[in-house]
Amino acid sequence: MIKLPDSRNENILVNINGELYPRDEAKVSVFDSVVQGGDAVWEGLRIYNRKVFMLEEHLDRMQASAKAMAFDTVPSKEEIKNEIFKTLKANNMYDECHIRLTLTRGKKVTSGMSPHFNQYGPTLIVLAEWKKPVYDNEGIRLITSSIRRNPPQCVDSKIHHNNLINNILAKIEANLAGVEDAVMLDIEGFVSETNATNIFIVKNGVAYTPFADSCLPGITRGNILRIGEENNLPVKEKRISISEMYSADEVFVTGTMGEITPVLEIDGRKIDSKKGTLTTKIQGLYSELVKQEAVTIP
Repeated sequence: MIKLPDSRNENILVNINGELYPRDEAKVSVFDSVVQGGDAVWEGLRIYNRKVFMLEEHLDRMQASAKAMAFDTVPSKEEIKNEIFKTLKANNMYDECHIRLTLTRGKKVTSGMSPHFNQYGPTLIVLAEWKKPVYDNEGIRLITSSIRRNPPQCVDSKIHHNNLINNILAKIEANLAGVEDAVMLDIEGFVSETNATNIFIVKNGVAYTPFADSCLPGITRGNILRIGEENNLPVKEKRISISEMYSADEVFVTGTMGEITPVLEIDGRKIDSKKGTLTTKIQGLYSELVKQEAVTIP
């Protein structure tokens, strides 16, 4: 029997190219590029108290990713905002919600990889759901995945694309190990990110996160770096080895879907502080940032 994580999502309306469809009727063509080859870009947006957090930043990244992938047509930020607001209002969603925003290259005239077959324009999908932060705020457990993150000479992580097979394979390993997520290394064996989040370690009162070479420069990650700078907290970028991760005083992961989550254990190694001083302080400052910087739903 199918059981939804939140039963309120049974009757949601999904926006596809400006039209609202009941959940079971929300579909794209088998000729759409996202079906044909994961040829799409996406963003995750969180809704707090009638406001969309980091809306401008997410739309900037979506448009930059689409441009890097040479989409012929990209909707304007105002067009996308209008569809987001329309969807939220139609679903009466104003708090504890999450949007999966997807822009595909669009439908093709025949199956195949070439963008020459895309003659219909892009497909914009606004999928809003009732969804609280997905991790236990008391902490999660991780393993190290055998799947490596792509280096920029293969697929540049700055493109927030839908071709997520690496991440999915790493998540499968985490599922089989009975933990929440998996740490992914770069091809040189340094820590990159998890399958779903950026990662920070704390040692001797300083928070470190990997350089955004093989990992996504996440928007929440960027906010943590900014919080550190604005509040005189030591938050830095550096290359992080597996042993440094194991011996960290604190570890936490960041992302729109889960916010800021402490890590309790990695590959069976217990992290010394389950929810350390710096992690707790950053969580508080992030909560304040959410209140201050979000776009009100009109």
